[in-house]
Amino acid sequence: MKNLNLSITINRSAHEAFTFTLNPDNTPKWIDGIVKEEANETPTKLGTIYRNQGRDDSWREFEVTAYNPSVMFVWTEKGSDMHVKYTFKPLGDKRCELEYCVWLDSGELQEPFTRDNLQAILQKLKRVMEQE
Repeated sequence: MKNLNLSITINRSAHEAFTFTLNPDNTPKWIDGIVKEEANETPTKLGTIYRNQGRDDSWREFEVTAYNPSVMFVWTEKGSDMHVKYTFKPLGDKRCELEYCVWLDSGELQEPFTRDNLQAILQKLKRVMEQE
């Protein structure tokens, strides 16, 4: 599989969900494999670099390669052809749909990028965000 699209409804406004997912302090709360994340600048904008540290102490870097405040952003992994797009669609004042899309320019997605794994991550994001 070269790409995977999933969506989930979150009981937060699109702006709140957008802001929450871009805050590097929040990432370890909903992605178990990440112990720390940092950004080279705030507020986030096109070209911002995010770094995250995995449980194995390895670091990965992502650049924001598309950005529309409160609507959408794309992270592209440095040294890779992997992209992750988050799109936030308002469903009223206090709800939104988050569409998550991960894709490779070439090759096939491997673990942990399976539908079940990513659905579990999005479910955890929903739980954490709605409890905040």
